[in-house]
Amino acid sequence: MQSGLIFNIQKYSVHDGPGIRTTVFLKGCPLDCAWCHNPESISRQRELIVMENRCIGCRECRLACRYGAAIPGDGGLPARNDVCDLCGACVDACPTEARRMIGREMSVTEILHQVMADQMFYEGSGGGVTFSGGEPLSQPEFLRSALESCRASGLHTAVDTCGLARPEHLLSVAPVTDLFLYDLKFMDDTKHRRYTGASNALILSNLEALGRIHANIWIRIPVIPGINDSEEDLETAARFVAAIPSIRKVNLLPFHRTGLPKNTRLGRGHEMADVQPPTSAAMARAAAIFSGNGLTAKIGG
Repeated sequence: MQSGLIFNIQKYSVHDGPGIRTTVFLKGCPLDCAWCHNPESISRQRELIVMENRCIGCRECRLACRYGAAIPGDGGLPARNDVCDLCGACVDACPTEARRMIGREMSVTEILHQVMADQMFYEGSGGGVTFSGGEPLSQPEFLRSALESCRASGLHTAVDTCGLARPEHLLSVAPVTDLFLYDLKFMDDTKHRRYTGASNALILSNLEALGRIHANIWIRIPVIPGINDSEEDLETAARFVAAIPSIRKVNLLPFHRTGLPKNTRLGRGHEMADVQPPTSAAMARAAAIFSGNGLTAKIGG
């Protein structure tokens, strides 16, 4: 049975497609977005996080670690160090659960068991299951197997993708996906490279190809003040999206600062620590640009 690396299964989600949903978050992403609110999803490997507000400095993690004596400092071990092999001994030793391992292998059967537990909520609300990440298409065989099992069980399926995937992988899951939530961050390739670490050329061509064979695509655009919220940026995006007939709905997602503490727990920096969320007026102006191009624009997921 196919298995994949999962970092979270979120029940009763109302922002990842229609109705009440269960969102399965797969680990690993080809992008490294500066504003990412799930930085624990980026690495394709398991990771250790430390919640410093729970750490009492008891040193139990240091004593449990086979390398603890050689790691500089006193008290609790840092989230990242050069010798850590992610054995998990420090996690097991922590009395306050300040340390946590992100990522675990799960089979399709295990995921389906969790998802089906809430079937009554899907039926009453028009919901279902959404596969997100990270980038779910980074684990294409597992994703397709999971989608097939969910569809066979009568569930509405959605895939939340950044679009940076091999075209054959994206198109192969289209027949078993009822809804695509497709992220569009920048139209300008230079900006896309600067803030995500990759070109947007394949993302845009994949969206056009998907639009030719799939009739249910929602675009999701993060609105980040001073980064991608100029009238020119938004107008260019709106015109591109409006030219794809199968797309009529756009979700404009206001930048938020959820990723800041997560990056700290992972031992990472955060480039956008000084960026503030957009104002309601700014979001309304952005929505008006998309509406003016014949699209249904919604603020939020």
